[in-house]
Amino acid sequence: MKYLLLYCRPGFEKECAAEIQDKATALDVYGFARLEKNSGYVLFEGYQENDGDTLVRKLEFSSLIFARQMIAVSALVADMDADDRIGPLLSAGNSLPLCGELRVEMPDTNLGKELSKFCRKFTVPLRQALRKAGKLTDKPHSKKPVAHVFFLTSTSAFIGYSWNGNNSQFAMGIPRLKFPADAPSRSTLKLEEAFHVFIPKNEWEERLAPGMWAVDLGACPGGWTYQLVRRSMFVHAIDNGMMADSLMETGQVKHHQVDGFKFEPQRKNVTWLVCDMVEKPARVAQLMGEWLIDRWAKEAMFNLKLPMNRRYEEVRQDIEHLKTFLIDNGVKFTLQAKHLYHDREEITVHVRRTN
Repeated sequence: MKYLLLYCRPGFEKECAAEIQDKATALDVYGFARLEKNSGYVLFEGYQENDGDTLVRKLEFSSLIFARQMIAVSALVADMDADDRIGPLLSAGNSLPLCGELRVEMPDTNLGKELSKFCRKFTVPLRQALRKAGKLTDKPHSKKPVAHVFFLTSTSAFIGYSWNGNNSQFAMGIPRLKFPADAPSRSTLKLEEAFHVFIPKNEWEERLAPGMWAVDLGACPGGWTYQLVRRSMFVHAIDNGMMADSLMETGQVKHHQVDGFKFEPQRKNVTWLVCDMVEKPARVAQLMGEWLIDRWAKEAMFNLKLPMNRRYEEVRQDIEHLKTFLIDNGVKFTLQAKHLYHDREEITVHVRRTN
């Protein structure tokens, strides 16, 4: 398979394409990206026949910021007969490895949403056909690759696979979250999604534990604080604005009406630093680095607001400067960044100090 298919947020195809071009070149895989504005996907075409397979195995999905999913595909299966879509898909899927799961998906666009009902209905007969063809295990198998069929229209689709453990665990790369009716703002879903994406579920009990202290910079009205409070943490909410009364009534929140860039915790017992301030991304990244260097927090989750132009270049530069800042100050860390589903003109970054 020579192609790599990447899902992304509609309108961010250019950033997704620039990123995969950089990442592929770093792995000595050469090719070019095909994109269509507002399509919700990018197709990278390698010059060698097995370039898609190479990238889906060797490129760390967690290192991609703008891609929601990455899939090795052979080609587009186009102009399928509405009475027989399975035959052409099976033929195109001959090169699939034995997979343990099937996902029938579509772009995150208005046109894609119109295909959602069709995709759900089509999944059952296609799953049966793939099992009969020896391309899908009889029962779901979490250690096998995932087979994907990505419909662009009801008669054209890509078929391919992602490598389990090196892909998004979520259908279409989107965690399905419900907005809590008692949350003060919809921004709460950004932090909840970040926990799902960046923190393994089997580590939640340890790393998102009740009784921890957290600091929320730019907290008002409390969308991110809400996620911490509901996990029984105690929160220093930093903002000159007003916090939601429902959060203050919990007794778990201390509201400090000060500038987030000037606040310093009195006690150095903070585990989590979270930040959704509307500020220049370079300035926010610098502040997060200072907190981690000074050991004021162990983990940081924060958003970097994107400029109108050169968004990928700005993000790459800010993250590289943050990494250099931490390394120069002797900090060992893990870092991931993602343009999450609930993000808009921003990306979410997670940094954990490991020494």
